[in-house]
Amino acid sequence: RVTKEVDSTSKEAKSFLKQQEKWQSAAPASLPTVSGVKRPSGISSLLGKIGSKKQKMSTLEKSKLDWENFKEEEGIVEELAIHNRGKDGYIERKAFLERVDHRQFEIERDIRLSRMKP
Repeated sequence: RVTKEVDSTSKEAKSFLKQQEKWQSAAPASLPTVSGVKRPSGISSLLGKIGSKKQKMSTLEKSKLDWENFKEEEGIVEELAIHNRGKDGYIERKAFLERVDHRQFEIERDIRLSRMKP
């Protein structure tokens, strides 16, 4: 059994709640109340419940879940957040490279424009 915490406003949470509503609304409808109609009971209904397909988890979801559990067990969640915000973080490096690329483009553009204005 795998437990997963998501924000209550996320798409995943909403789809889960819709699925739960479908299961709850389908359950009473599947049991007829008219006398003389046979209701599912005993071993056949249990086998039906056991044999139902379970939702499969992709490798990516499993890896993400394992990583989240590892961070919680080791107590490194805050440390990783601080490190990623710092100078050595991936996001900071990407932002720096974008700024450098933009400045280089502006320099090259200024050179091209200065050559065109004779």
